[in-house]
Amino acid sequence: MTSRRAVLGSALGGTTLAALPQAAQAAQATASTPSGGAAVAGRRPWKLRNRMDSDAAWAGFLRKQDLLWRRLPTLWHEGPFLGDGRLGSMVYKEPGANSIRFTVQHGEVQDHRPEFGSGWGTCRLPVGHLTLDPVGTITAVDWRLSLWNAELTGTITTDKGTLTLAALIHDGLLAVRVTAAGDEEVHWTFHPEEAISPRKISEAPPTDYVPNPPWTTRTTGDIEQVLQPLTGGGQTATAFRHSGDTLVLNVAHSHPSDTRAGETSLKKIQKTQKIQKTLGIAPYAALRAPHTRGWHTYYRKSFVSFPDERLQSFHWIQLYKVASASVAGGPPMATCGPWLEPTPWPAVWWNLNIQLEYWLIHGSNHLELDSLATTLRQNQEQLTTNVPAAYRSDSAGVGRSSDMYANRGVGRPGTGAEVGDLTWALHNVWLSYRHSMDEKLLRDTVYPLLRRAINYYLHFLQPGDDGKLHLPSTLSPEYPVVPPQDTNYDLSLIRWGCTALLEAAERLGVDDPLAPRWQETLAKLTPYPVDVNGFMIGADTPYAQSHRHYSHLLMVYPLYLVNWDQPEHRELIEKTVVRWHALTGAHRGYSYTGAASLYAMMGRGDTSLTYLKKFFDPTTRYPCRANTHYTEAGPVIETPLSASQSLHDMLCQSWGGVVRVFPAVPSTWPDVTLHDFRTQGAFLVSAARTEGTTRFIRIRSLAGEPLHLRHDLTGGPLTALLDDGTPARTHTSDDGTLTINLARGREVLLYAGERPDLAIGPVAPGERGAAWGLP
Repeated sequence: MTSRRAVLGSALGGTTLAALPQAAQAAQATASTPSGGAAVAGRRPWKLRNRMDSDAAWAGFLRKQDLLWRRLPTLWHEGPFLGDGRLGSMVYKEPGANSIRFTVQHGEVQDHRPEFGSGWGTCRLPVGHLTLDPVGTITAVDWRLSLWNAELTGTITTDKGTLTLAALIHDGLLAVRVTAAGDEEVHWTFHPEEAISPRKISEAPPTDYVPNPPWTTRTTGDIEQVLQPLTGGGQTATAFRHSGDTLVLNVAHSHPSDTRAGETSLKKIQKTQKIQKTLGIAPYAALRAPHTRGWHTYYRKSFVSFPDERLQSFHWIQLYKVASASVAGGPPMATCGPWLEPTPWPAVWWNLNIQLEYWLIHGSNHLELDSLATTLRQNQEQLTTNVPAAYRSDSAGVGRSSDMYANRGVGRPGTGAEVGDLTWALHNVWLSYRHSMDEKLLRDTVYPLLRRAINYYLHFLQPGDDGKLHLPSTLSPEYPVVPPQDTNYDLSLIRWGCTALLEAAERLGVDDPLAPRWQETLAKLTPYPVDVNGFMIGADTPYAQSHRHYSHLLMVYPLYLVNWDQPEHRELIEKTVVRWHALTGAHRGYSYTGAASLYAMMGRGDTSLTYLKKFFDPTTRYPCRANTHYTEAGPVIETPLSASQSLHDMLCQSWGGVVRVFPAVPSTWPDVTLHDFRTQGAFLVSAARTEGTTRFIRIRSLAGEPLHLRHDLTGGPLTALLDDGTPARTHTSDDGTLTINLARGREVLLYAGERPDLAIGPVAPGERGAAWGLP
């Protein structure tokens, strides 16, 4: 007999290991290996005392991080938000009306006319919004966005009664359950929105632009549909059904087919009907069971706690946000994620935004969210087409902004073009490889694409009279002056790319005929242009005006080619960072998160925290908003997500082949807990710090890579025990780096002096803070 759970799973969909992309499969499979593998049998001599090993513990902890509303949000960056990596909804007051808006937007809905560019021709397109229309005047709300359940619950009070709601998005379905009390009634209205670029808020359409046709409607039984044809081919379809107390909605998009989306969305809603009829389960309950089960599994993959109550809540909200906005195999995050609002940037931005959006998935142990890696793998042909025809035999690239298919041409060095964005995006995928050690990801995505991206540069490098290789004029992203040659942004990426390719070729056993060229490039490439203030923008181009982007600092962060472990470079690094922030006026939120990560690399936790908190200072021009989203001229999701990476950089770093535990903890955080924090080399790190002292570190190897560790364990002789109780083989180098032989699937425990309590759990708050939302 088939179980009810099995029927629900097949009818509603759900992710199995076999359905995950390869990198996520490898990460999930290795992470589930029993501690110590086959080498450890029977009773373990030591074991972590995990106080977060039950659903009750997790529910209690995450409840303290929830967003709350006691006032009605009136703007998108004040309200609750839901998503599943494709479909997204934000909830706030309908402008100018006595209604509650649930936006309906989707990361795959876009136009298909590349001749008009990414701003108009291949941009994200609006879908529409629902309104919940009470009969009485809204007087109060009491809402909670539960992180643990990824569900909005609460009440809307009017002068006629009360509406009680619950809402979630699961497997492409927005489900909202609303019941009325008193004289209130439940009324829903769907409002289609014009299928035109949100960029219309800042400029007129291009010449010869033809608007998309108007939508049409169709009714099949009690299912309503809105069908949006597109001038460039394709279709967007929204299907919804309101039955009993529940509304269920789906959005589908197809191209080039102008009918498939309508068929898909109809079938999706009909599946919920089938469950209700055959099993007698209400649609909301049927969706909620697999939905909450998936989210509970998600959160338990890692844990972090520190004493700043509001900042800790912020971090856990970002983990909720990134899983709501991205899933491997889905669309890459546009600047707004799946939550499209009026914006001049309705596309994927490749010159900083997409990189910052994905950094936090690595340390938090969530490689299953890496839609950037899957996007690049699936669109290698388009990335090749993006370069001028003369270079397509061996090169690839992407322009500044594109659609979900990376469709945007890239200019030539020598013209002042922005050239390095694909190479920087590939650094993110390299990080996914390094955190998983998944050789398939390296072989099928990183190596072939990075080879092409670096080849594109190699076509243009020219020897100078000094015997060095020089790069003709390219743009340093967002700096208004174009250097005549040798832009530091590109020199950094060329050095990193050649180094990574040589390492990859050795790892893969490839005898690449281009290896000598990469080695020669590393040997002869011109040094980074510098002046008395530090790194310049490029040759003959000083950093002379305020600049929000750290494009001239890429060699320091995030590439770490020039770093704090090199004493000869410390003065240069520091004066560059100081100069960057000394010239004010153009800084934005990510300027502060970037500085926080740079100071964390220096080991200066207090300074790092000071810069990070500037992002949360309401007196700054562009602060973090009430629901932890962020806006400039439009939504830009990367900045708050990058703030979580700055927190990671304070607590655990892995670069240069070394894992650094608690490298830059602020002095105001005496207690910190990490559990299953993923690092390069595919290690899972657990560690606890109390009263300003690190008590223990436990590391599990998922790939058997060499383990080199920097730590601050003090207070007695250092003990390093394997999971079978035997001493680990270790070696300490002159700089204090500890090398440990640790086989795949094995664990090592380190502590100083007597063995401490090996407890993993939340730390007590030291700095109180209000809940996020409008509490």
